[in-house]
Amino acid sequence: MPRRPLRPAVPAALAGAALLALTACAPAAEEAAPAPSVSVSSSPTPSNIPTFSRAPTEVRLPADCKAMLSADVLAQLGTIPLNDPSLGPSGVQPDGSITCIWRDPAADTTGLITTISRMNRGPALDMLNDLVATQGFSCYTPDAGTRCEKTWINAAYPVNDGRTLYWRDDVLIDTQYSNLAPTGYTASIIASIFG
Repeated sequence: MPRRPLRPAVPAALAGAALLALTACAPAAEEAAPAPSVSVSSSPTPSNIPTFSRAPTEVRLPADCKAMLSADVLAQLGTIPLNDPSLGPSGVQPDGSITCIWRDPAADTTGLITTISRMNRGPALDMLNDLVATQGFSCYTPDAGTRCEKTWINAAYPVNDGRTLYWRDDVLIDTQYSNLAPTGYTASIIASIFG
């Protein structure tokens, strides 16, 4: 969520490094993964297409908005209502994604919305690169993934708004918030999903 401001030269360097990292490097987990073994028969027939001895591991998406958060993060969220029906679709969606809305429907601005969904590497990195290039997001590569974030002042109220995205292993965690940024929120979700 929000971080301390950096010296003016540092954000520009980070943005350039992020663009390079996003376009040139895969997350470290992918780099460290062992190459799958391939078995090929000696007869030259169409059935001799290489076969891989291990299937790709699919990361399980969370199914509970509270269970994926640490006790400390839940304590910071306190009594803020979760997934009030008046705020729109939330919880587990038909496609397996999950949307968590922490907000009092009577509040003008305070709240956060997190959507966790599947997104392949190419589209994810294109989207993150676009956020850097067109909207001034800063990106870096913690926890074997790619994280991009930006904060700004709310247009109607003197509070901070922001957005944090984290992509790893075809899973995208996308959080948009206003005046509500619990410390360790995204890190708690990452730990819950990826261990």
